[in-house]
Amino acid sequence: MPSPVSRRSFLKSSAATGLVLSAGLAMPALSRASSRPVITHGLQSGDVNANSGMIWARADRPSRMLVEFDTNGSFENPTRLAPLNALPDSDFAAKRLLENLPSDQDIFYRVAFTDLGDVNAISEPMTGRFRTAPGSRRSVKFVWSGDTAGQGWGIDKARGGMKTYATMQRHQPDFFIHSGDTIYADGPMKETVELKDGTIWKNELIEEKTKVAETLDEYRGQWKYNLMDDNLRAFNAEVPTFFQWDDHEVVNNWSASKDLTVDDRYSEKNVQLLAARAARAFHELTPIRYTPSEPGRVYRKIAYGPMLDVFFLDLRSYRGPNGASLEEDMNPASRVLGEQQVAWLKRELASSNATWKVIASDMPLGLIVWDNWKEKAGAEAIANGDHGAPKGRELEFADLLRYINVADIDNIVFLTADVHYTAAHYYNPDKAQFQDFKPFWEFVSGPIHAGTFGPNDLDMTFGPEVRYVKAPTAEQGANLPPSMGLQFFGIVEIDGATEQFTVRLMDRDDVELYSVTLDPVRKA
Repeated sequence: MPSPVSRRSFLKSSAATGLVLSAGLAMPALSRASSRPVITHGLQSGDVNANSGMIWARADRPSRMLVEFDTNGSFENPTRLAPLNALPDSDFAAKRLLENLPSDQDIFYRVAFTDLGDVNAISEPMTGRFRTAPGSRRSVKFVWSGDTAGQGWGIDKARGGMKTYATMQRHQPDFFIHSGDTIYADGPMKETVELKDGTIWKNELIEEKTKVAETLDEYRGQWKYNLMDDNLRAFNAEVPTFFQWDDHEVVNNWSASKDLTVDDRYSEKNVQLLAARAARAFHELTPIRYTPSEPGRVYRKIAYGPMLDVFFLDLRSYRGPNGASLEEDMNPASRVLGEQQVAWLKRELASSNATWKVIASDMPLGLIVWDNWKEKAGAEAIANGDHGAPKGRELEFADLLRYINVADIDNIVFLTADVHYTAAHYYNPDKAQFQDFKPFWEFVSGPIHAGTFGPNDLDMTFGPEVRYVKAPTAEQGANLPPSMGLQFFGIVEIDGATEQFTVRLMDRDDVELYSVTLDPVRKA
């Protein structure tokens, strides 16, 4: 657990170790609290591996970020980093990669900000922690889910706020995979919503949540809104989050074909400009790693010890237009991963020495997600709904699955979210129209804190079998509020002795809904 640290003890420790003085600062004189910077939205960590991890914080003014870290919460022998500026061009947010860390070790980090305009003004410090990935085979536990603050369901403090984050934190996972729809930039909120039982849902509101996001500051506001939740901030201080994105970070079902001329909520009709602003806010306000070769890249691999590699996909940035997706030949319009991302994924899967290869996908493979729900037309996800040989976006995944089979790569599991219910799918080539692949599992979870929907129909191109599903009944309807309890997350545990991969599908009240243990395939 993080050690509570007073401003006085931080300054005393920092001065003794040179942190404050190395910034060229004098020790502060007596100063009113209002004149000091404030850490506005807690701390975050993410993209942790065996020897590094990214940390994040935000100040309320132009400041310098002061960071020190240690392997215990008393900070008796901390490592101090050079100060980092937090300026208006990043909305006063700053993130820092902690490097050269010992593996399989608790890392405590402490952050404060000093005012650029007043060398004597230093914020109250905050402390967070994460655990680095193991260098040997120790058991690993992580959680995953998606969909935060969607469909008008925001922070109702009287109902406990975003309670699923508190439930996940109680399991003390090594990390959390947020599988997309991390915000709902296209989902304005009302102050109150009357529920079917006659009670009132009351949202905490900020101005940015009362309209769709269009400007950079409005996209930033979506992230800052989520970080107002006490449960989420407490979770972030203890659990690293590995982020990927989907559509609602920009606008519902966005692709190059998105037509906003028919949506009166938007004065800015250029979806690519909106996506650029959204991407900048996404990278500013999360602890995702930088990828210098392609600034703003989301797809990446995180190696978490010898038993686990996680491959994060990006099904948004490189997709062709949403539409019928029934092309029979691969072309730019039919792609959803893009040629370079597919090549990267094949290369990384083939070179992986980890026992388990988790593919974190922001959308499911076999569930039909329509671009036009009313007419049940056009593929928004991968499946096109014709149940036949691969076409359109299915072609890239058929090619990928064939490659995995030919290259004899084992122990691949897909984790996903997006559809706002939870399910376990087994992909069986004996039941599929396309059969050139090894059987695999796909597990679906979410929402964390959003409306509950589903279930979706399955497309049989890749032979999915439903082994479990929990979704609203027909009598319950759609867009159920979080207060009804149908909020879901998944837990994965990899046993250090047996290397078995156990998946548990959970609800917000910490009830186990389904569990399965997968044995690793071992080469002779």
